[in-house]
Amino acid sequence: MILGRLGPVLQVIQRVAWVLLLLALPVTSFPYFPPAMGGEALVRPLSLYPLGVLIFLLVLPCLIRKPISKTVLTLVPFVLVAAASSLVSLLRGIEPSLGISVEARVLRGMFTLLIGCSFYLTMVVLHETVDDLRFSLRWIYAGGAIALLWGSIQAVNIAFPGAGLFAFLERAQSYISIRPLRPDRIAGLTYEPHWFAEQIILLLLPWSLAAILSGYSVFQRRWRWLTVEWFLVIWSVILLPFTFSRAGLMNLVILIMISVLLFRQRPRRDVEVRLPAGADRWRGLSPLQRRSLESILVLAVVILPIYVVGARNLFFARLWEYWRKPEANLQEYVSYLGFDARLVYAQAAFNTYLAYPILGVGLGNYAFYFEEMLPYRPIAEVPEVLLMVTPEPGRDRLITAKNLYLRLLAETGIVGAVTFMAFVIANLGCALYLWLSKHKEWVYWGTASLCGLLAFSLSALTFDSFVIPNMWVLFGLITAATRVMMSRSQVQMLV
Repeated sequence: MILGRLGPVLQVIQRVAWVLLLLALPVTSFPYFPPAMGGEALVRPLSLYPLGVLIFLLVLPCLIRKPISKTVLTLVPFVLVAAASSLVSLLRGIEPSLGISVEARVLRGMFTLLIGCSFYLTMVVLHETVDDLRFSLRWIYAGGAIALLWGSIQAVNIAFPGAGLFAFLERAQSYISIRPLRPDRIAGLTYEPHWFAEQIILLLLPWSLAAILSGYSVFQRRWRWLTVEWFLVIWSVILLPFTFSRAGLMNLVILIMISVLLFRQRPRRDVEVRLPAGADRWRGLSPLQRRSLESILVLAVVILPIYVVGARNLFFARLWEYWRKPEANLQEYVSYLGFDARLVYAQAAFNTYLAYPILGVGLGNYAFYFEEMLPYRPIAEVPEVLLMVTPEPGRDRLITAKNLYLRLLAETGIVGAVTFMAFVIANLGCALYLWLSKHKEWVYWGTASLCGLLAFSLSALTFDSFVIPNMWVLFGLITAATRVMMSRSQVQMLV
């Protein structure tokens, strides 16, 4: 009786928590976190608060009452392998580093993985209908627009520097992120500029870009061909260069070029495309040639703001200035761009994998082996790495691989990497299933899923966190869309 009366109230709380979860996704390092919830970590998603509410009100009851999606089950082997690898590492007698024990590191590693899995599972359970999927996407756009707006104000400060404006931005940012705002790069609502670039590419662009490619929108209002998604894509492309994230901008260019080339809406054979007079040459081109030319044109449009904004930053301008040298080569180019430190992290992670190839060294334990696994090269040439291996009072943050693929190999071995990639491949199968549908709605979700998986495969080269919700939201929406489509198909077959 009491539960019956509380039902409507709980539904309202659940709906509010759902909205807050999606709106809060852009805030990745919220300052006000208790120690029990990771208050000493760099990654502190604000969305953890509404996530906790949804776990108790929605996810746990659904796990008891309803069957679990088969795609969700493909993640279970990886979690078990990660747990087994971490437990084995406790028997190796690893010495503490910077005052942090292996037990604490393993516990934090497993805790972050479980948080990521909770985001994924919640996104799957939340959506039972197409309207639910559209509802989530609208609020993801809303949260993304807030982040873009705040980033735009930061960009204004870069274009027109002012001590008063920057003081205001710096003070406001202190309530959003634990890291002070930089005067020369924008960070949005995240911890650092690269995180903001990755957030745009992985959380916002796949869905909005796919809407343009498939001619679909979750909003009914539009002005001719111009939709909210067009506005978000243009806004993102113009703003992202102000992050001055080299990896982020490379990923942006690759994502848009490949998406336009491969994932555009397939024209219907029963509809004749009318071309303007004088377009005989265009008509004579094959579909692949036309798409290639379109991709090159789009690429030029995307690169233009990158060049215009990047010319204001001498360090960032190295991307193209280097090739004016008469004796240019790729290896020196990588060093010139400042990627030496990331290469060292990657080589150390791979050496760790070679030393422990089956199960790795356990979640979070790569840091304990870093100095031992460093490549044979003068570390003094890489100041960032030299700083990391030099003890310093007050520096208690352990290093990470900064590459998800290599982190998986180093910390969970080949078994963990294979099981995680099996989960990714299962989502790829879902994406293709949606994309090959004859229904425009599911074609859109398939296109967005493929764009998202492409964005993930690129972003995973430069991030390695399990707790940042971006990739889990992506996987969750892919699984949820497939689940909704299959349930509708089964109902139609029964009818």
